[in-house]
Amino acid sequence: MKDWVDVTQFFTEEERHYKDLYMEINEVYDDLIEVSLFSSEEDLYEIYFSFERMHGIIYVEAEGAYSKREEIKNELVCEYLKNEKPSSAFVNEFCEKHEVALPNNLFFDAS
Repeated sequence: MKDWVDVTQFFTEEERHYKDLYMEINEVYDDLIEVSLFSSEEDLYEIYFSFERMHGIIYVEAEGAYSKREEIKNELVCEYLKNEKPSSAFVNEFCEKHEVALPNNLFFDAS
């Protein structure tokens, strides 16, 4: 079984700061799944994830951020080991359960 790889050290301290957020940790699994935790002194923490066509942000209170991140990682790996790609049913259930939001700095090319 593969393990999560902490890739946080590949980001400079400056790159880890984004707006009022700070990247606490960024991990990847099998170069296909990424989960990052961003902290904030004033707002909710953000868990960013990506897995194939699926990506988004989950907003969490600081107190539960690390345990929520572990929960997210476990669910994504279970789906990966089961189907290699997120099924439509998994995407729908996961997004509803975790109230996934799309990053507002994403642009889509509809052409």
